[in-house]
Amino acid sequence: MGSKTEDTVAVSSLVLTNPTPAEREACWKSTHPQWGAALDLDDYLHREAYLQTVPMARNGGITSWILTDTSSPEDARPVLSSCESIRKRCLVASPDGTMREAVAHGVASVFTSPEHRGHGYASRMMALLGSQLASWQGVPYSPSSAPGKGEPALAFSVLYSDIGKSFYAKNGWLPYDSTHLAFSPSSSSSSGSTSPASPILYHHLAELTSIDESLLRQRLARPSPPGTGTKTRVALLPDLDAILWHMMREDYMTTRIFGSPPTVRGAIHGPPGRRVWAIWTRGYYGGLRSPEGNTLHILRLVLEDEEGESELVQGLRAILSVAREEAARWKVNDVQLWNPSHRLRRMVERTGLPHDFVEREKDSIASLRWYGQGEVDWVLNEKYAWC
Repeated sequence: MGSKTEDTVAVSSLVLTNPTPAEREACWKSTHPQWGAALDLDDYLHREAYLQTVPMARNGGITSWILTDTSSPEDARPVLSSCESIRKRCLVASPDGTMREAVAHGVASVFTSPEHRGHGYASRMMALLGSQLASWQGVPYSPSSAPGKGEPALAFSVLYSDIGKSFYAKNGWLPYDSTHLAFSPSSSSSSGSTSPASPILYHHLAELTSIDESLLRQRLARPSPPGTGTKTRVALLPDLDAILWHMMREDYMTTRIFGSPPTVRGAIHGPPGRRVWAIWTRGYYGGLRSPEGNTLHILRLVLEDEEGESELVQGLRAILSVAREEAARWKVNDVQLWNPSHRLRRMVERTGLPHDFVEREKDSIASLRWYGQGEVDWVLNEKYAWC
């Protein structure tokens, strides 16, 4: 699309704007070879259109962006680079426990077609986007502004880099912890017993995500422990819409690949008030032809009560056993649990389950751009926040 494909476009004529429907579809067609290997082109285009309608994306929640040339008309201008942003609910808490709800944006699908690479277009787009998102669908963040009045404040934006840590850091998205525990799939027969954990089904999600949000609010409302510094704490809310965004994507993929979606969406163990649960999703990046890229991602791991480590270890073992069985059943290569705390790593060690600790240096680098002052601590930097 567009006529200026060979010569570098002058910086003065570059603009960040929203594509027309035809330009947006052209972007999707361009990204299919990179991100759509598990689907044919028609199914991939249908998926991208469908994902505009799911919770968190619908009603203007998702915005498409392109870097283009102002001298050409719509639908004839070059798409020099493209991306999307998704509006998300978040919490911001000061060290003394003062907390407010705000808005954040997740940046996704950053892409430059091969014929436009090497000219700095992606860098220019991200520089413009970072400033644009500071007031997109809200007002600029200020710690002195009254929470809950008028439009929401824009607190930060996040993205997940697949090209290392330096490119996006140059435009303000600083890298944060990007590690995971990796578990191999295991059938119930090979593990020797049936897990005592109960499966989490779709109808359980509303209640569990509501409890999770309440626990997070309680955590952030407590002052930071003495000696931990003066960083502002921020967290994307693991609410029902955030979880459904992942699961509806999963449903589309599994229906196309296997003919039906899964029923088990996680596992839970223990009595109310002392439960441990995990909610997960399956990602198919290479389909069944290239299963090495397929992963069961634990979106969120919740400990209702952090006391009694031995009981928690028992619950973790039960839940992770179900996850490994589901991974084998649904033809994925591994199970990943992102950014475990030191305490959680110690408890996983006590489960006796074989696993690896992976420090990612290039792929899925969690990165955050804060629109306030000072440094921030990213709370719950887990897979549910990915987009």
